[in-house]
Amino acid sequence: MKNVFKIIIALLITFSFKVNAQFDTLSYIKQFEINKDQYINKPFSYLLGQMTQLQPKSHWADSPFINKKIVESSRFKFCEMDYSFKNAVTLHIIWQDSFPKSDVKYYQNKNSFYFTNEEKAFYGNKIVKDIIVYK
Repeated sequence: MKNVFKIIIALLITFSFKVNAQFDTLSYIKQFEINKDQYINKPFSYLLGQMTQLQPKSHWADSPFINKKIVESSRFKFCEMDYSFKNAVTLHIIWQDSFPKSDVKYYQNKNSFYFTNEEKAFYGNKIVKDIIVYK
């Protein structure tokens, strides 16, 4: 009986840490939106450089309805790909200038949407127009 009680306590503690970790992720990433004036009109590499505790795990390109061949914004997710994106913390970056979607598709196909050093280099020189964080 004591072992069952210990296992239940251990599971509760583990679950508690997972819930807090997600909350901490949101709080951490939300700070970049709150302080967006520091990052707007600067390269995305500057923003990534300030993210010392956590980096995006995946990237998703957004195109306007009228022109699916360009990217105007990107969503960067902060959860592992094997988890549901339903409640994932998302950093939505609106770019100063659009760019060809074919460029992003190359990396998405090559790296399966994971945010690798190649994506960091690709997005690094893109200029941030706006930052939105949500869950």
